Amino acid sequence: MKKYGVFEKEYKEKLVTADEAVKVIKSGGWVDYGWTTGIPVSLDKALAARADELTNVNVRGGVLLWVPEIFKVKDAGKHFTWNSWHMSGIERKAINQGFVYYAPIRYSEVPRYYRDSTCPPDAAMFQVTPMDKNGYFNFGPNASHLAAVCETSKKVIVEVNENMPRCLGGFENDVHISNVDMIVEGENPPIGEMGGNAVPTDVDKIVANLIVGEIQNGACLQLGIGGMPNEVGSLIAKSDLKDLGVHSEMYVDAYVDMAKAGKINGSKKNIDRFRQTYTFAAGTKKLYDYIDDNPELMSAPVDYVNDIRVISSIDNLVSINNCVEVDLFGQINSETAGLKHISGSGGQQDFVLGAYLSKGGKSFICCSSTYKTRDGHVKSRILPTLETGSVVTATRTNLHYLVTEYGMVNLKGLSAWQRAEAIISVAHPDFREQLIKEAEKMKIWRRSNKL
Repeated sequence: MKKYGVFEKEYKEKLVTADEAVKVIKSGGWVDYGWTTGIPVSLDKALAARADELTNVNVRGGVLLWVPEIFKVKDAGKHFTWNSWHMSGIERKAINQGFVYYAPIRYSEVPRYYRDSTCPPDAAMFQVTPMDKNGYFNFGPNASHLAAVCETSKKVIVEVNENMPRCLGGFENDVHISNVDMIVEGENPPIGEMGGNAVPTDVDKIVANLIVGEIQNGACLQLGIGGMPNEVGSLIAKSDLKDLGVHSEMYVDAYVDMAKAGKINGSKKNIDRFRQTYTFAAGTKKLYDYIDDNPELMSAPVDYVNDIRVISSIDNLVSINNCVEVDLFGQINSETAGLKHISGSGGQQDFVLGAYLSKGGKSFICCSSTYKTRDGHVKSRILPTLETGSVVTATRTNLHYLVTEYGMVNLKGLSAWQRAEAIISVAHPDFREQLIKEAEKMKIWRRSNKL
């Protein structure tokens, strides 16, 4: 164990094994597992080992990067229920096991949910960095909502991981030992990675080129995750753009590439000048090495980063996000495929609205015009109306730019027929005539000479 000066006695008193720590968890209780790279490892294994003693334990977390041990126990649904604030592919697949559920909420509202809740977590347990000389455990790339979790949980258990990057620069990004009930020195696994194999498609490249042409020097960027946003970052890294800033819910590898290419310095930001602001980060080891102890980055809670009032106060905020499907009214679904759940609302609505309210700001929603089903059928992502069961993530009133490989359209202020015509103009040509017929049935079609 390291020497911790004035905190050494307290550290030793609170140091326990994972098996000892999870004894505080009772049947019917609520446990918080944190977020993304901070999901516990040793504590998760210890809780799974107690499965036969427990029933109906509710666990909260989100964006899993590996399968928790509690998912693997026999009759997992009898013992545990997983409640996700935002789903990764792991959680999406586990829905079919009958014990995984999504909790619909705007991501920016999560801290307030905890602070206003009349049913606080019985325990919170997640990975952190080793304690510093001042007695603080850093949340790593997961400032997100963890301060609110710690403030409201009856028991706070931290699992120390020496590989966790220390993420600085903001606020509510750590917890003091005085507010920790138990300390577990974990197994120090490598930090979970995300997106390292996301290769941009030809469509991604076309869409990225269209968007990069709309970005000006001094713009402040928010990127989602996936091949297309990464391709935007790759193109910017090779471009002549300069003096860019970052204010983003999620920090991804694309930002590292742009920063190392000298494109990002934050000099034109109205607030948090010279800082790359984010609420959580997930990517490859390249990203974790870059954000570790880097004072240029600002790790802050989601109710600040995703606050529409904060976003809109930043000039030239450019928001770039993906969607699953869009209808001819301009409703955006980024969460489901009909009744099949995919991810979550996250901060898309906040950034779509905040970017448009920003002076000179632009919001881009992107998608390929089509996709292939497992049996090889090609289907349009642009539909007359959203599929039954599909969720509206961004409302039609908030949609700014829609981009596919067939072009880019600005939908602000357009009447229903103009909007339908513009959306159909970026649909795949094979589906346009059918979309026109459906628009006519819905009384939102009036052909101009533009299509």
